[in-house]
Amino acid sequence: MERRDFLAGTVAASLFSLPQPVVAGTRIGDLLPFYLPPATEPLLPGSRGIDIRTRVRHHQTNGQFSCVEFVVGPNVMGPAPHLHEALDELMFVLEGTVSVLVGEEVFQVQAGGWHLRPRGIVHTFWNATDQIARAIDMYFQQPFEEYLEASFHTLPKEAQAKGLSMDSPEMRIKHRQLAEKFGMKGFPEKRQPLIEKYGLKG
Repeated sequence: MERRDFLAGTVAASLFSLPQPVVAGTRIGDLLPFYLPPATEPLLPGSRGIDIRTRVRHHQTNGQFSCVEFVVGPNVMGPAPHLHEALDELMFVLEGTVSVLVGEEVFQVQAGGWHLRPRGIVHTFWNATDQIARAIDMYFQQPFEEYLEASFHTLPKEAQAKGLSMDSPEMRIKHRQLAEKFGMKGFPEKRQPLIEKYGLKG
């Protein structure tokens, strides 16, 4: 057999050995279509001035993508500036305006606008207006919704049940371990200057 015939046969065999989509077109590999109905209740900022709820989970997309809805109250600061070692995130603003800091530059992302924050860049966000801001944050490479659910819901509930504040040594350790698990590096010392500069509530 000539070399080109051998190569052609090898390529054809490899193509036919790949997982094939179902003929009906409803399934490709292990990725299934799904529908998410609209949320029945609006997401509110709550006592902390900021909250999240998961919309699409990492496992629903075969580990390709996940996203959360988040809301930030008027004049409320978001998380401390931080970076992700292995996560890219894409924001779409639904309502209001979200101020996004990337490096030393601030972007005003209005409703209908998008903002991409690639891994390795220090960033944060806040709402410097007198209206609520809502957005969808999309995540690639990691089930980052798990980090947010723990930070916003699981750990605060645990702290409350134990009569601890989130600033207690025990909860600080747990939050640090969570950040390490997801490859996050925070710069908490940079948060207060932003609060003061933009007249925000921490």
